[in-house]
Amino acid sequence: MIAVYLSPLYLLAIIYIIRHFYRMTTAFAQVLRKKWFIAVISIIFLFLAATPVLASFLPDIYIRKWIRPISTYWLGCLLYMALFLLVADVVLYILKKTKIIRLKFFATRKFYIAKGVCVLGLAAAVSVYGFIHAMIIKTTSYDIALEKSCKLPSLKIALVSDLHLGYSIGAAHTQKMVDAVNAMDPDIVIFAGDFFDNSYDSIEEPDEVIKILKSMKSKYGTYACWGNHDVSETILVGFTFKTAQNKTQDQRMYEFLEKSDIKILRDETVLIDDSFYLCGRLDSQKPGSENGSRLTPVELMAQVDDPTKPIIIMDHQPRQLQELADVGVDIDLSGHTHDGQIFPGNILTGIMWENSCGMIKKDSMYSVVTSGVGVYGPFMRVGTDAEVVEVNVLFNA
Repeated sequence: MIAVYLSPLYLLAIIYIIRHFYRMTTAFAQVLRKKWFIAVISIIFLFLAATPVLASFLPDIYIRKWIRPISTYWLGCLLYMALFLLVADVVLYILKKTKIIRLKFFATRKFYIAKGVCVLGLAAAVSVYGFIHAMIIKTTSYDIALEKSCKLPSLKIALVSDLHLGYSIGAAHTQKMVDAVNAMDPDIVIFAGDFFDNSYDSIEEPDEVIKILKSMKSKYGTYACWGNHDVSETILVGFTFKTAQNKTQDQRMYEFLEKSDIKILRDETVLIDDSFYLCGRLDSQKPGSENGSRLTPVELMAQVDDPTKPIIIMDHQPRQLQELADVGVDIDLSGHTHDGQIFPGNILTGIMWENSCGMIKKDSMYSVVTSGVGVYGPFMRVGTDAEVVEVNVLFNA
């Protein structure tokens, strides 16, 4: 339903850009002396503006696979066109009021062409940078010292989240992720949700991706929890629609992870090597349980027989941090936020989340949030990084 509420903002952005670039294309058409120039540009622009709707509701999955990447790139470019236009309008308003530049200049054909070229050039440059930067996976390390007894002197955790396999992410990006994980030589791999991008059918060469995932190496294996996008549902401009029916995972998603040697924990706790507890929570938004709910932190701790051992939680969204700390959790591992993914999203997520990315401490509990290894929506990263996280835990007691 959020998509419906935000659609007026999308339309306003489209109108705002059309209003400015109609003047630019008209000026170009006068230079070229070709009226068809405006018609061609208008058709292209209207097609791009319609791609988010076409990518969501066209019945043919193969056509959607072709249009969806176009729509996501378009949304990223649209954001930066609107931002740079807004900045340009604010600057020009100041120049007009201060009369630094003669007012007659703002009504000339050269002005509209120069303004349009500058805005388009900047938006294109940032978008291309964001596309290239999103393909680069970095490794971030955090060190944690726990005052708890454990027969292990230390534990190296590879934390991964938000791959979003599907329309934008396939075998090549998955291979980069696996290479980064294997380079750590971790004791255990934790995948904190959003393996899929709301559709199993959108995955190209699933057997090849499974083969790549099976090549991840660790002492105790790979464990995962579900995220809010690990369900099959229609999305529009990144948002889902509220329905009376509780959404659950596609059975093929279970089978995919099982074939990839990845163990899903659904509000379940396991004792690993008689050394530490690992719990995987259902997602707070799309829990995927039959009754649409998940266990509380108190109910989760009832599954722990020996609370003197280290307790690690993987929860897709970094919520209930204080509640988890209060019941004795030692480490909470999350993703979901993407650290905003593209500027200025990182500013908004910093306001919305207590820990939007990085590591903080709540009483004696450590919260570690990764910005994610993949992308959601535009295949772009501006002001943020695609990452895998190395968490080095030292047991001091």
